[in-house]
Amino acid sequence: MSLHSGSFEELAMPLFDQLYNFAHWLTQNRDEAEDLVQETYAKALRGFSSFQLGTNFRAWMYRILRNTFLTSRTGLRATSTVPLDTDEDAVDLAVESATPETILISRSDSQVMQDAIAGLPIHHREVLLLCDVEEMSYQEIADTLSIPIGTVMSRLSRARKTLRESLQLQLQKG
Repeated sequence: MSLHSGSFEELAMPLFDQLYNFAHWLTQNRDEAEDLVQETYAKALRGFSSFQLGTNFRAWMYRILRNTFLTSRTGLRATSTVPLDTDEDAVDLAVESATPETILISRSDSQVMQDAIAGLPIHHREVLLLCDVEEMSYQEIADTLSIPIGTVMSRLSRARKTLRESLQLQLQKG
């Protein structure tokens, strides 16, 4: 199957805003997010010949962005403080439907919500954002993060629980 010129741009350009939003949530900094997205596109363009046509291009792009973030100074700082999950296969499963968190995230640019999400450990934050903001399926998230679906569900469940508790504390203070 031959690639016609422009197919990388046709696939990649519609994802730009989503990738930038995810990069901004990860880095918590506009300049770093812009740099991260630029680097992601440069790496993706260089590696495009290795992309398997017919597989999930969006998950492939997110995986490049995430890996680029994790190897950046910001990502290394963020992940060096993350404790190892001891109960990855916990039985509390995330429900795939509108939750108070998804509604709040989708309707809110409030500082309280952003601070609560920023306070999550990176591996919980990225699963929550990919599911609730980017609306990826559990399978897409598993592909993007190279983790089993069960891990996606347990991390998502814990992220939502932590976020809910954090928001409740903030609302009680306010």
